Amino acid sequence: MYLYNLTLQRATGITCAVHGNFSGSKLQEIIVSRGKIIELFRHDPNTGKVYPVLSVEVLGMVRALMPFRLTGGNKDYVVVGSDSGRIVILEYVPQKNTFEKVHQETFGKSGCRRIVPGQYLAVDPKGRAVMIGAVEKQKLVYIMNRDAQARLTISSPLEAHKANTLVYHMVGVDVGFENPTFACLEIDYEEADTDHTGEGAKNTQQLLTYYELDLGLNHVVRKYSETLEEHANFLVSVPGGSDGPSGVLICSENYITYKNLGDQPDIRCPIPRRRNDLDDPERGMIFVCSATHKTKSMFFFLAQTEQGDIFKITLEIDEDMVTEIILKYFDTVPVASSMCVLKSGFLFVASEFGNHYLYQIAQLGDDDDEPRFSSASQLEEGEPHFFSPRPLKNLVQVDEMDSLSPILSIADLANEDTPQLYTLCGRGPRSTMRILRHGLEIDILIIEFSHTRIRRKQVTRFGIKLETCFLDDYDAYIIVSFVNATLVLSIGETVEEVTDSGFLGTTPTLSCSQLGDDALVQIYPDGIRHIRSDKRVNEWKTPGKKNIVKCAVNQRQVVIALTGGELVYFEMDPTGQLNEYTERKEMSSEVVCMALGRVPQGEQRSRFLAVGLADNTVRIVSLDPSDCLSPLSMQALPEPPESLCIVEMGGTEAKEETGETGSVGGLFLNIGLQNGVLLRTVLDTVTGDLSDTRTRYLGLRPVKLFRITMQGSEAVLAMSSRSWLSYTYQNRFHLTPLSYESLEYASGFASEQCPEGIVAISTNTLRILALEKLGAVFNQVSYPLQYTPRKFVIHQESSNLITIETDYNAYTEATKLERKQQIAEEMVEMVSAEEREMAAEMAAAFLNEELPESTFGAPKAGPGMWASLIRIINPITGQTVEKIQMEQNEAVHSIALLKFASRGDDQFVLLGVSKDLTLNPRTLSGGFLYLYQLKDGGEKLELLHKTPVEEVPGAITSFQGRALIGIGKYLRIYDIGKKKMLRKCENKHVPNFVVGIHTIGNRIIVSDIQDSFHFVRYKRQENQLIIFADDTNPRWITASAMLDYNTVCGADKFGNLTVIRLPTDVSDEVDEDPTGNKALWDRGVLNGASQKADIMMNFHLGEVVTSLQKATLIPGGSESLVYTTLSGGIGMLVPVNSHEDLDFFQHLEMYMRSEHPPLCGRDHLSFRSYYFPVKNVVDGDLCEMFNSMDPAKQKSVAEELDHTPSELLKIRCGSDFMINFVKRH
Repeated sequence: MYLYNLTLQRATGITCAVHGNFSGSKLQEIIVSRGKIIELFRHDPNTGKVYPVLSVEVLGMVRALMPFRLTGGNKDYVVVGSDSGRIVILEYVPQKNTFEKVHQETFGKSGCRRIVPGQYLAVDPKGRAVMIGAVEKQKLVYIMNRDAQARLTISSPLEAHKANTLVYHMVGVDVGFENPTFACLEIDYEEADTDHTGEGAKNTQQLLTYYELDLGLNHVVRKYSETLEEHANFLVSVPGGSDGPSGVLICSENYITYKNLGDQPDIRCPIPRRRNDLDDPERGMIFVCSATHKTKSMFFFLAQTEQGDIFKITLEIDEDMVTEIILKYFDTVPVASSMCVLKSGFLFVASEFGNHYLYQIAQLGDDDDEPRFSSASQLEEGEPHFFSPRPLKNLVQVDEMDSLSPILSIADLANEDTPQLYTLCGRGPRSTMRILRHGLEIDILIIEFSHTRIRRKQVTRFGIKLETCFLDDYDAYIIVSFVNATLVLSIGETVEEVTDSGFLGTTPTLSCSQLGDDALVQIYPDGIRHIRSDKRVNEWKTPGKKNIVKCAVNQRQVVIALTGGELVYFEMDPTGQLNEYTERKEMSSEVVCMALGRVPQGEQRSRFLAVGLADNTVRIVSLDPSDCLSPLSMQALPEPPESLCIVEMGGTEAKEETGETGSVGGLFLNIGLQNGVLLRTVLDTVTGDLSDTRTRYLGLRPVKLFRITMQGSEAVLAMSSRSWLSYTYQNRFHLTPLSYESLEYASGFASEQCPEGIVAISTNTLRILALEKLGAVFNQVSYPLQYTPRKFVIHQESSNLITIETDYNAYTEATKLERKQQIAEEMVEMVSAEEREMAAEMAAAFLNEELPESTFGAPKAGPGMWASLIRIINPITGQTVEKIQMEQNEAVHSIALLKFASRGDDQFVLLGVSKDLTLNPRTLSGGFLYLYQLKDGGEKLELLHKTPVEEVPGAITSFQGRALIGIGKYLRIYDIGKKKMLRKCENKHVPNFVVGIHTIGNRIIVSDIQDSFHFVRYKRQENQLIIFADDTNPRWITASAMLDYNTVCGADKFGNLTVIRLPTDVSDEVDEDPTGNKALWDRGVLNGASQKADIMMNFHLGEVVTSLQKATLIPGGSESLVYTTLSGGIGMLVPVNSHEDLDFFQHLEMYMRSEHPPLCGRDHLSFRSYYFPVKNVVDGDLCEMFNSMDPAKQKSVAEELDHTPSELLKIRCGSDFMINFVKRH
């Protein structure tokens, strides 16, 4: 059994984000880490949005990122702390659009270890040194400098180790050009370690320690250390030197403190709390992340609390001494893992969970309406300031970046042409159910425009054509051609019909274009109409009774095909006149389609004409004056061609702002066939030869092709029963369907409001569309949920989803109302009789206040508090059909849809519920099994009864007309009773806790929370559940899927995927044991069952897998294993059935390991074998990196494999390759 691992959707959660000028330009850029992926985003100051520029899989865990700039430099480098045991410095090279490794220095073992540095990074603000630290003991300092060629140099590491010390955070202190200094939050646990009573641990205080790098003596000294009053969680460096007072802000529980060396006294300010907050009053308040904004004249900090409230922090300074800390409530946004304030006045918020946002800072919050909270206020110890949260005032949301993190469950429901995945995502009130469809998302700018006009003509939809005509930079006209007429629409502030354009309106238009700088050309069946800028019209009429049947046109050339296959060629001379070439060309067959490329920059003409003939061939004809209209090459086709399109793809525009030089792409001839197949062929720019043909089936209808512009490059819109876009993105070719109803005709569209759009006809309406999220694999429709979704089941008859949502540390709606009522009563009771009326008004306003929890967060109720509900949702409309709220502190953990043998076809929903569960230390008052009957075709739930049990029901499944339930570590069979569920059978030998159950026939596979899989046989005669086999390795199972009778796939919480299978002899012995004496199962091996399963596959993914499902994502394709991850990634394991494919991929993987080592210094083989040696899996993500290698390396790898680079480049990225691969197998 061999599998090919392929990522369909890369992780979308962000663990860390930093900003700077990485391309050496004035543009603001953001680098984010997504676990094992580093991605670069660029901020577009014109649209205000951020767009991805580069995404790199580093095949290692990125633990920390930090930008730095050498003194006097104009570009930022980025330092990466990872699990490779190496410090890596990356430079972004805009000319190649890649990250290049400038330095890689080894300092320790690989892996995320306690004492190996990589967890923390701190950079001297002047870019002279970087400190990399471990969680415990070790810290190393590297000195940065330039050599004579102005290249970055790095010194040997200088040690700053201290034994028995745990580090919480570290930061570079801004000391101007003094010796570089780093501040660390530490704890010395030496005394606590030797004190067996535990008192030492309770009394251990945190330390703030300064480390100074003496540049003269070239070593690091521990300069200063002092104990802190409160336990702190992170530090913020304060600008120093000529920009500010230097020092650090210490963010701790309930307080923020400013500290500096010398005579500076500590300045301490309480963190404000929300007024009348429903949160647990004993719960402390902390800041979770911050961002610093510094200009030449001022600086401030934005710090966010764990409720999402952002405070603007400023310091009052008197002669280099800080006298006061001032906090002002700024705005509330979702809780972030990182925030970046861009110099262009935008705030990027990388959310902990859910979508990420970009906000424009509309104002700095300096108005006096908002109260100021000062460290100078006289408050008693422990008494906080209070504020009232409000909707956004200083920030304006300008962009939203989809994030699926975390995906908690997945299913494929739609029986459509395309994969359609239903996912439960998010956490708490920001949870969603999302429907993912393979394809590009479309923004509709104008819909059903000119509807009545097109209707009034009463033409069939097949008779309508569409063109746009450029004048200057933007389109001036949209030309809609009917069977017997032409409609000309002028594009301005509005789009309206005009009659003075010079176009002939009483005839259908075959094509039109801008000719030269200011003229237009219209081609219609009877001739060619050349419209000059002064509205003079030159006409060319067809000879005799011949008509123009097909044509091709660009800015300087017109080629027409007359009835009978005769080609006539026109070219524009320097005076702007359209001249006919003296000779005409007779083709051997009727012309069915034609195409011209655009005129290359700096040239007079496009050299090649492509002609599709009725004899199933495509011919390339020269338009060069030396051999005009002479044939160059020919390609035979399996079916008649429908349309042709010549585009230049793979090139890039020169960008002044980043210094990127433009590159010339290749010429490609796209051929759409009448059977729904698209061919893409390389057209040699010198000889006109056709080579390297690629084929793709697009749909049932003949393929029409239209050339459009996307991100400054040419792209092809292909239309069959579904519309597809062929384009280049991040140096790769993509062919992706559009998530939109089928289109019939289209043309590129450019206006001020929409510089790169598409105007298209669909169902007799004219629509203007825009594509913004290029490179996306899936588009999403999302529906909000109330609590964190845990699991769902599908009611097949109605296709409704029945979901369970459960949150810890949360209130139910009823308890929330009670708490609000209680606070309102206290507000009235606490004041004197004269102020009662005002207090009553305030209490009423408080009760009526509804702040959306998706933005402002749900109140934290305290440990042991749970809120749960069960919801029936229609996945097509997103409508909630039924919602049942559980009581406070009842948590739903498992759900199953069942039919009982004694109740016929009635369907039931069984829930596993715990009561008063606390997680640490683990206690609970009991559990319940709630049984509901489904009514009204799966749209209503009726509670029948609830059955008390002693532990948490962690897993439920249907089994032979009864229910098989894992309750704690007991595996039990229950049947339905009139007043409660009736226990029929039990097994007590599962070691810890049952988290999953799968069944086929009498075979049961049970997954244990930390002890992998157990194979169980149910013997009906003896009514016994017997464990007869288990796994040899302990695994902390998070998700599992049964592949067949003997095989199961599982994922653990350390990011490993494994497939285990029973040996065939074990399986047969168990099923055919005629004696029934159970001797076979009494012999325990390795403290477990008598037999052991074999490991078929091991693979380290690097992300925690949350769900596994066997699915067929392509109609008629083979089954594959789809997985989703905590960080929002979706991938699949595809079986490789042919030895030839397996041999090819294994060799490609082997050469890629040596020729293209991972960016951050991790060894690929050791990363994929993190916990268990990798076995029987080919890493498709590594194979796909072949596309982004240097051409020289591509050539050497291809030669080793006896292929050409172009053959290997057919390994398509992501979904495109997956679809072809699955179809082949």
